[in-house]
Amino acid sequence: MDGTLVDTSELIYQCFLHTVKHYHCPAIERRQVVAHIGLPLKQQLELFLGKMTDSEFTDVYGIYNKYQLEIIPAYLTVFPHVHTTLRELKKRGKKLVIVTSRKLKSLENFLTLKGLAEYFDLLITPESTLRHKPHPEPVLKALTLLKAEPKAVLFTGDSIWDVESGKAAGVDTALVAWGNNDISDLSPQPTYRLRSIHDLIVDPS
Repeated sequence: MDGTLVDTSELIYQCFLHTVKHYHCPAIERRQVVAHIGLPLKQQLELFLGKMTDSEFTDVYGIYNKYQLEIIPAYLTVFPHVHTTLRELKKRGKKLVIVTSRKLKSLENFLTLKGLAEYFDLLITPESTLRHKPHPEPVLKALTLLKAEPKAVLFTGDSIWDVESGKAAGVDTALVAWGNNDISDLSPQPTYRLRSIHDLIVDPS
């Protein structure tokens, strides 16, 4: 979702700034936040606020999420060609799944706001599994629910966490060039690199 279908980097950064300010922590730079997009939010926030219990995270998340809901209209943008590509993939009979570290309620809100919900057959969120990207469990969960063989799946994302998760699950991976992270020197390497999401429906020949 984040960094692949929708540009949420500035939205996330602004929410982090607001949250750390609320707890009187030192200001953080955009690059510090963007570098960890794709990990579960609790894990990201702990980098700046320190380790927290689930109860403490619930309180922190309340501050974060309340502000996010206030500023979504100003910062949530769908990347170019996303709608046309997803529509074409559905016409071709493809099953589309989101595997994300974004919580389900937030994800559903984003998909509805941007008119993307109709394209997806399945949503795998942090509530779906015990372990999260870069662990393969979220991808394996999707395979199980879809009753799909790994060789029939392409896992597309914008970060090293996506590549590691997909590779460990035994599926091909595609890394996007328009995401949040520097992908010039990446290990492990993805199976494919996409210049545009439109590449998913264009015959390379």
